Amino acid sequence: MSIHTFDNPVLNSAIKKTWRRLMPFMFIMYFVAFIDRVNIGFAKDAFAADINLSNEAYALGAGIFFASYALCGVPANLMMAKLGAKRWLGATTMLWGLLSALTGFVTNEVEFIILRFILGMAEACFYPGILLLASIFFPNKIRGTAIGIFVLGVPLALTLGSPISGALLELHGLLGKPGWFWMFVLEGLPAAVLGFICFFFLDNKPSAARYLTQAEKDALTAQLALEQKSTTASKVSDALKNFNVWHLALIYGTIQIGVYGLLFFLPSQVADLMGTNLGFKASLVAAIPWAISALGVYYIPRYADKFSNKRVSVSVLCMLAAATGLAISALAGPIIAIIALCFCATGFLAVQPVFWTFPPQILTGPALAAGIGFITTIGAFCSFLAPMIRVYADKIMDNHIAGSMTLSLFTILCAILIALLGKKYNSEK
Repeated sequence: MSIHTFDNPVLNSAIKKTWRRLMPFMFIMYFVAFIDRVNIGFAKDAFAADINLSNEAYALGAGIFFASYALCGVPANLMMAKLGAKRWLGATTMLWGLLSALTGFVTNEVEFIILRFILGMAEACFYPGILLLASIFFPNKIRGTAIGIFVLGVPLALTLGSPISGALLELHGLLGKPGWFWMFVLEGLPAAVLGFICFFFLDNKPSAARYLTQAEKDALTAQLALEQKSTTASKVSDALKNFNVWHLALIYGTIQIGVYGLLFFLPSQVADLMGTNLGFKASLVAAIPWAISALGVYYIPRYADKFSNKRVSVSVLCMLAAATGLAISALAGPIIAIIALCFCATGFLAVQPVFWTFPPQILTGPALAAGIGFITTIGAFCSFLAPMIRVYADKIMDNHIAGSMTLSLFTILCAILIALLGKKYNSEK
């Protein structure tokens, strides 16, 4: 990233140091978080067989994570605004890491559903909190690029996580435990370690950043304060009463329906395309769309930041690419379907860093914390529905492509909602 973003060299220095300090750590945290969030998709077949888990119970367990996530989104972010990132992200990250590892000890459907519900409550503190942290430390001019690097943890987690999860499943029988036991335990514990590190590594705001000089603290704080003056809402109630926030929440919700309708079923979909069981070989192929999507996540937010007057149109194109990919992947043969899934994954992941530049343009202070929490709450609720939408669309239509086509329609709706945002979001402030 070019650090010469502003005319003030002291401000550029502060941004450079903040970038080097926060971005690698945020990236690693999200990498670990996303592996823990979606590894259930890799364990689906063996896990379900061992604990007698039905498809409906699996869909409920996969989705109920987001129901509890939705309940806790707003209060979690308000707590972070009050307590600070250091304590809040540290404690909650340790908690959900340990809870994720405990999934390896589940023995029946009830335990699975209960644990997923509690895990969702704990993880509700992470993603909205990291987004708030990015808004606290990075000016809007580079915020999309910063969140893009953060979101790169997703394709990397799904690219490397796929073969890692597949390899851990091959440990079946070690010490008398199934492969999915080792996968959940060994992929959950790193989050607990990262949570402990947060207590010593993170700072709560630029004015308290130990790695900045006083002049750099002042320059960065002044720039962020200048941007906040252009916003229209600063109180919690302002966010929840703002029509624009509801509009953004609905957009994010439709994005998440597509994302998680794809994520939880892509490994098994690829295995079906290959005519094989879900193991290491199929997991390598399932990683291809996420590996390709990393290019889009890296470059598309940069383009949107550079040409800020095109942020809305870039977001629309991402959703149209994802919708097309979903439809084609349901209809085509293996090779074309994998290519289509690459477009789908790229569209869904690349749009999110651009999307998260929108809320800080209309909200600030406690309203921004509440707004981000509310938007992610609606997104979590829609994520809860996503697996069930796909499963029940197939079941009702008695057709294995109905679920993918339904998700494609939701994604087209998302593109329309984004197009209705208007030009006011195509700005740097």
